[in-house]
Amino acid sequence: MLKDDVCKTIRKYNLIQKGDRIVVGVSGGPDSICLLHILYNLKEELGIEIFVAHINHMIRKVADSETEYVKEFCNKLGIECFVKKEDIIQLSKKEKKGTEETGREVRYNFFNEILEKTNSNKIATAHNSNDKAETVILNILRGSGISGLKGIEAKREEKYIRPLIETDRTVIEEYCKENNLNPKYDESNKENIYNRNKVRNEIIPYIKKEFNQNIIRTINRLSDVATEEDEYLKKITKETYEEILEKSENEIILNLKKFNILELVIKRRIILYTINEVLHTTNGVEKINIDDVIKMCDKNIGNKYLMPTKQIKIYVKRGKIYFIKT
Repeated sequence: MLKDDVCKTIRKYNLIQKGDRIVVGVSGGPDSICLLHILYNLKEELGIEIFVAHINHMIRKVADSETEYVKEFCNKLGIECFVKKEDIIQLSKKEKKGTEETGREVRYNFFNEILEKTNSNKIATAHNSNDKAETVILNILRGSGISGLKGIEAKREEKYIRPLIETDRTVIEEYCKENNLNPKYDESNKENIYNRNKVRNEIIPYIKKEFNQNIIRTINRLSDVATEEDEYLKKITKETYEEILEKSENEIILNLKKFNILELVIKRRIILYTINEVLHTTNGVEKINIDDVIKMCDKNIGNKYLMPTKQIKIYVKRGKIYFIKT
């Protein structure tokens, strides 16, 4: 049974503890309705409280009917439902961002808003094994490294959890049929406008037909291996960073000599790790920026600085590497 499989995933990744208060992101589609229904039925067993957060993106004509469906579904289960309407298309034009990126930002901002409002500590989203495989393929197409092969993780920042991450989409849809949940299907998922839809509707079916019928499972195995290796490299990076760290207050200073004798793979990770320590993000930092920093350190150039992003300045002086927030 899917319910038992979800329990195994929860235990495997330690996603939920007794007393957790969980905000469930629900769109009204099969994945999120399935997740909500299962968590509702596990509520007593797990000792949790659940709340629902629903975003109406105002993109499709059926969006309002989907909102009403989610509200009615929650009402039947006696679950408090929070709804937000946001014109994503207009907002994306205003902020000069893609609609996908804007929609994601609005969703997660709203989820966190409801997290605080309900005094909750977890946010559950309905990403499944197909989503994970699609993400891995998209990351490969973008030229990602090992971290991109991880795809979507079961748990992030001890706050975001994905109890369906090891469940196939077909199993989810079958669960909805068996339990007469009547979820809403987003017809735009069939339109190959976005890259994810192209991967879902064209690339994966082609691979299944011509190469590997079990490609979703195969990619998820690859993701598991990449996750294990990435976690090991993270551990080594943190230990090495602490060994070469000389100062960490208003600026971070690393020992240049110790840095220069490191393996290239660790050097790259050390730079990313340090930038994240300064800015709490590595958004906008590309491989070419990292390699430029490594070259500067290797040549011990003391009369120039590099700025991988506008927020940070990196330079070498008197045997030390300086990372300064601008």
